Amino acid sequence: MTTRHSSTHPHRWWRSILPPLVVFAIAVAAWALAVPLFHIQPYLLPRPSEILRSLAIDNRAELLASLGWTSLVSVIGFAISAVAGVLIAMAMSASPILRRAIYPYTIFFQTVPIISIAPLLVIWIGAGMGSVIVCTVVVSIFPVIASTLVGLLSTDPALVDLFQLYGAGRLAKFWKLRLPWALPYVFSGLRVAAGLAVIGTVVAEFFVGNIIQGAGLGVKIVAANRQGRTDLMFASVLLACLLGLALFGAVNLLAWLTLRRWHASEQ
Repeated sequence: MTTRHSSTHPHRWWRSILPPLVVFAIAVAAWALAVPLFHIQPYLLPRPSEILRSLAIDNRAELLASLGWTSLVSVIGFAISAVAGVLIAMAMSASPILRRAIYPYTIFFQTVPIISIAPLLVIWIGAGMGSVIVCTVVVSIFPVIASTLVGLLSTDPALVDLFQLYGAGRLAKFWKLRLPWALPYVFSGLRVAAGLAVIGTVVAEFFVGNIIQGAGLGVKIVAANRQGRTDLMFASVLLACLLGLALFGAVNLLAWLTLRRWHASEQ
């Protein structure tokens, strides 16, 4: 039984990885052929080789520095969103009055475009890492709150009755039943928040680019746009996408390590 599982496991990974790799290779090949075939100017759409050269040779040092700054801010903002979002959802699940009082405002902040809030945060907090982190938290905290709250409120009533039958206290029911039951929902919200954290960071960096020189991929995108460096702009966007995928992958790995032994979604 163990041997068959270990033999099929690599094939399962290949079935997951190979299709998107094939699509990516086809898309890049079509892109590389379309640029010279249709005489597309480099300032409109550079060749993939030009983007790779900008990324790996011409601007490697400054892009790596910008990636490091954006990564640091994104991870800090994501971590704050994860911890604060779970704690807020726990408080809201314990009190219907608190839930009715706070939940509408969490929806309100989610519907306000971050691009309209970012300039105000820069004015109020100052142009620096603090305002960018706040933007990241504002963008990414709502999915964590919403998913965690749904998980905490959807515990199987039969299991709740069973815990009550055995005289379990409120704290025991929460730690041994409601929170484990909600973990798949928590990780679902964290997956969404991981991508949004990078988006919030890059958007916030658009507004601090004139003040924090050389910091962040968002700053690099704005500078490349002003200089007409489309290859550098594509390289910066590509690194931002890879950062989002890395955060998403880290959440997936944590979910697998946490849930693989008992929940069907990670088996």
